[in-house]
Amino acid sequence: MDSIYSRFEADKKAGKKNFVVLIDPDAVKTQNIGQVVDLAIRAKVDCFFMGGSLIMNDTLDYSISQIKDACDVPVVLFPGSSLQLSYRADAMLYLSLISGRNPDLLIGKHVETASFLYSSPLEIISTGYMLIDGGVATSVSYMSNTYPIPANKDDIAVCTALAGSLMGMKLIYMDAGSGAKNPISESMIRAVSERLKAPLIVGGGIRTPEKALKNVQAGADVIVVGNAIEKDPELIIEMAAAVHNA
Repeated sequence: MDSIYSRFEADKKAGKKNFVVLIDPDAVKTQNIGQVVDLAIRAKVDCFFMGGSLIMNDTLDYSISQIKDACDVPVVLFPGSSLQLSYRADAMLYLSLISGRNPDLLIGKHVETASFLYSSPLEIISTGYMLIDGGVATSVSYMSNTYPIPANKDDIAVCTALAGSLMGMKLIYMDAGSGAKNPISESMIRAVSERLKAPLIVGGGIRTPEKALKNVQAGADVIVVGNAIEKDPELIIEMAAAVHNA
């Protein structure tokens, strides 16, 4: 398998957009994961992200195993805490919450897990994670004890993304958070994308294929959808088509 990061990087250079399904085992009941995976296979999704704010290892491993037994679509850990680690996945986004000022999530938790991850078979992808205000308090902001970047402050978002990139982070992930009332604006996505060389991931509050399309047209390289799919798994087909046909 080619490295997942190299795929994202090559696709960015080629102008190809990626669609990712985010599965939170706390929110998607284990008996429904099979339905989500079947739809994802039909839609030719590029990747699964796996994670949430509260899940523990037993649920995480079981969910990853269900995906692995059904298909060869890569599974990437999107951890909400240092407990959410599994060798069953293909890769892990090594998240540094660069939009906040909580030292634990900038470097502290990374120190705790570094030895485990260094010797693991996982592909570790350093990722600058930016929480953007989605109009409602989210699990991410509560659990991380940080404030999101204001939705109308494109300049702060640009400088934050540039700082992460200059610090050597391979990916930049802008997220309005699960259950966001308002998705990230195309204006902010465009402003960041125009200054950024690293692949740009965008998620949070994306509920329609039309919004997914507008985001990739504004410069997002990877679209992540989770909450909307939890409510209506059939959206996977339409959203994946909108992103892949952009």
